[in-house]
Amino acid sequence: MSLISAVNLKKVYGSGDTAVTALNGVSLQVEPGEFVAIMGPSGCGKSTLLHLLGGLDRPTSGTVMIDGHNLSDLPDNKLTEIRRRRIGFIFQFFNLIPVLNAVENTALPITLDGVRPGDAKTRAAEWLRKIGLGDRLDHRPDQLSGGQQQRVAVARALVADPALILADEPTGNLDTHASEEIAALLRQVANDWGRAVVIVTHDPRIAAYADRIIFLKDGAVVDQTVLEPRGSQNGQNAEMVAGKIQAIGD
Repeated sequence: MSLISAVNLKKVYGSGDTAVTALNGVSLQVEPGEFVAIMGPSGCGKSTLLHLLGGLDRPTSGTVMIDGHNLSDLPDNKLTEIRRRRIGFIFQFFNLIPVLNAVENTALPITLDGVRPGDAKTRAAEWLRKIGLGDRLDHRPDQLSGGQQQRVAVARALVADPALILADEPTGNLDTHASEEIAALLRQVANDWGRAVVIVTHDPRIAAYADRIIFLKDGAVVDQTVLEPRGSQNGQNAEMVAGKIQAIGD
């Protein structure tokens, strides 16, 4: 069974003459451990789609199934529980709490979910070590580089052991080197730790790390591309993706 099954999603903001259709009949599936990138021109509905997949917003029509749960049918308290325990979120701006160190920031989601603080910090430290920040556990955000802060955000997204990671432009606030490191880390999240990863990005170099790219335009899926394995092909993948984006009209 697919981890994500979205069928005929439509999202309309406003009504009457001022109504704006952000998504119009989008359907997609994502398998466990698959890395999927969503691309397309600005305003095509990428972030709206991600928000619907994560239960941050509800569709005007259509259904989203996550891990066997129909998000459209869930009451708010159950939807909150699914978001907290089955989905990890990563955003362009790291959203770390300035007065908390890396372990405390990473532990926060499960601490708020009722895990004992000592156990939460132990789990947080384990994830920070896995992603290469074992020597930065006690550092606050202002003592970390942008790339390191985003790594903390990745660890925070993983600490509850979710099945799905959703990332909205996670490299948009980083330099080229740090962006490539985060993309490689998300590849590792899918490959080594078996999480499904869905990422919205404008950057062909970052999308080239994915297994599959879904291209949107005007709120609809206009193309899908399965990529060759990473490694030596990654540069060729990026060139191909850039060409597709140009053809679509970004």
